[in-house]
Amino acid sequence: MLADLVIKQKFDDMVQYAYIALEHFPKSQRYVMGAEIRLCMESIDSLIIRAQKQYFKKTTLQDLDIAVAQLQSKINRARDLGYLPHKKHELWSRMLIELGRMVGGWIKAAQSRAQADMPIAAATATTARSARVR
Repeated sequence: MLADLVIKQKFDDMVQYAYIALEHFPKSQRYVMGAEIRLCMESIDSLIIRAQKQYFKKTTLQDLDIAVAQLQSKINRARDLGYLPHKKHELWSRMLIELGRMVGGWIKAAQSRAQADMPIAAATATTARSARVR
């Protein structure tokens, strides 16, 4: 529970930095590539909130991991095209890498929690079947 709050805070810090960095895009790309990056960040925000609220998180966390990778790809493209200075890209990438690692940890924690719950579910199903047989 605490991990997802930390992820949300780190993401919010990254978004604040991202909006400052996006202001330095050329005017011709500020509303095209900048808008794509903003939409990707909104998608990540939505997925973080959804994962915090859902009991079964596996698919949502996988979608979140994909969205983080897509955002990384977009900012790499912006750097390659010269829209994002090297220093800004470096800091933004570090923030994204840290966010990706945290999401990976959240995925592992959710998987281990699901595996811990599985024997209980299997035992319950076995007990229910044996009760019907008798």
